[in-house]
Amino acid sequence: MPAKESVKSFLKLFIKIAVTAACLWYVSRRIDWIKSFEIIQNSNWLWLFAAIILFTASKIVSSFRLNIYFKNINVQLSQTQNLKLYWLGMFYNLFLPGGIGGDAYKVILLNRTYEYPAKQLTAAVLLDRISGVAGLGILAVVYYYFVFSSANYSLLLLCLLPVGFLVYYFFVRKIFPSFTSGFWPALWLGLFVQALQVLCAYAIMMALHIDEHQTIYILLFLLSSIVAILPLTIGGLGAREVVFLWGSNTLLHITNDPTPVSISISFYLITLVISFIGVYWVYKSPLQKNG
Repeated sequence: MPAKESVKSFLKLFIKIAVTAACLWYVSRRIDWIKSFEIIQNSNWLWLFAAIILFTASKIVSSFRLNIYFKNINVQLSQTQNLKLYWLGMFYNLFLPGGIGGDAYKVILLNRTYEYPAKQLTAAVLLDRISGVAGLGILAVVYYYFVFSSANYSLLLLCLLPVGFLVYYFFVRKIFPSFTSGFWPALWLGLFVQALQVLCAYAIMMALHIDEHQTIYILLFLLSSIVAILPLTIGGLGAREVVFLWGSNTLLHITNDPTPVSISISFYLITLVISFIGVYWVYKSPLQKNG
């Protein structure tokens, strides 16, 4: 069994590396990476610092959202412990993508340390992810409407948002009844998390001196974030850049311009730097056994 799991983990890592490399190769055929990094090097560092603060704040709020679901199943973690565990998960997701993912590691560590049921822990982590995707979806629909001004079914999608809320709520109530009480607080926090990341993207654009087509770039940022959630690349690297490349070409008819891709690269670098903080809790467990 361990041998099979090792092979499975290796295959997952190999596929992620291959897809990431393919995406980056595809983008490199259409833009000049050197020019893209030159744009980043010439950025306004104060705005870049603001982007880092906003991204960090979004992750802190995310940890509060996860703790709501933990408390629904009587997992009693202090917010400090939960934040450390969350940061450790961020590190594993980005730096050890082929083995145990960050979400799975949180479940394993809580199960081993406090013997909480793994099934309920998995449900809590899964719903936390879904709340994040829901927040992304809401903002993506709103920005889609602003970009297309009632065209391309944008008004219809906007009107369907309340229906989506209800379907999502009854799905959680039916499939995960233990988490019903945490549904609305987690949903609003999920929306707040994505709003902070949208502000982070605005700060990145200001840092890169991009003052045109910002609404379209935010829509592409939200769509690329949804694509990056799919476990196909390493931390979304490559996938985000492809979305920005295709989107800017389709919506703005921009070709061979590294500017849009510079936004996604900057966001990835910020994610990389902040997530690396979690390496500290690889060597010092974020959880302590109860006396």
